[in-house]
Amino acid sequence: MPATLITGGGGFIGSHICDRLLSEGHKITCVDNLVTGSRKNIRHLTANAGFRFLERDVVAGIEDIEGPFGYTLHFASPASPPDYLRIPIETLLVGSIGTHKALDVAVKNKAVFLMASTSEIYGDPEIHPQQESYWGNVNTIGPRSCYDEAKRYAEAATMAYHRALGVDARIIRIFNTYGPRMRINDGRAVANFICQALKGEDITVYGDGSQTRSFCFVSDLVDGIVRMMKSGSPGVPVNLGNPVEMTILTLAGLVIKLTGSKSRIIHSPLPVDDPKKRKPDISRARVSLGWEPKIGLEEGLKQTIAYFKTELGV
Repeated sequence: MPATLITGGGGFIGSHICDRLLSEGHKITCVDNLVTGSRKNIRHLTANAGFRFLERDVVAGIEDIEGPFGYTLHFASPASPPDYLRIPIETLLVGSIGTHKALDVAVKNKAVFLMASTSEIYGDPEIHPQQESYWGNVNTIGPRSCYDEAKRYAEAATMAYHRALGVDARIIRIFNTYGPRMRINDGRAVANFICQALKGEDITVYGDGSQTRSFCFVSDLVDGIVRMMKSGSPGVPVNLGNPVEMTILTLAGLVIKLTGSKSRIIHSPLPVDDPKKRKPDISRARVSLGWEPKIGLEEGLKQTIAYFKTELGV
């Protein structure tokens, strides 16, 4: 099996990718500066002879890391609003300079390059559900633009290397994903609601809760990522997410039910530029990858709740 370099491999999604690829015989070099990732996510892998962890900032350069690599996966980036609002400049840098550094590794090693983009490149969408052909509706000077535009730039850089240098590049656009190894202070709805419910605190819903999201369990997402790695469709972005859409208020009620909590739902003002609808059109993934999610929301939430019970000691 070829060796694989994963930037952001100590993060929530990145660590699950390490698990999956190691189980398939890949040799993994995991690079993470641990700004939002955690050693705890990969501690169970350190005894594996096929796993190597390097605490490095991808923006500072990773071209010197010894390969060769058959695959370069670029997952380094803050991904939750509290994180990228806290470190907006770092978010912009990892999406721009960091992407170039990761692409340079792919060029040096003649490796397949897979870039983790996001549904946020669609902004507050004017079409629903969101198809890969949609160019998006993003506020370039809003507080969320540091993340949205960093990922849009990263897509542009990836395609420039593909067209100009022949890099075998793939782009995935990740929609809301949840599961074990999310951080307690992640700041996104699933983690917030579960932690508040388990602690018996009020559950905070932003706005009236009518905004919609669709939630994909992490193992389903990783399966789509691995299929995309091995696909023969370079240069074609693919949405990966669960097309089952629900309101945030419905999600909050379901978390209360599954945790048996007596938490009340309270409302806070809606953040600036918060998307009102989010649902992926996964037709391309179904056709080109033979992929669609299999884990239902209740099943996935039960596994996630069990994880957070352990983390919180409740």
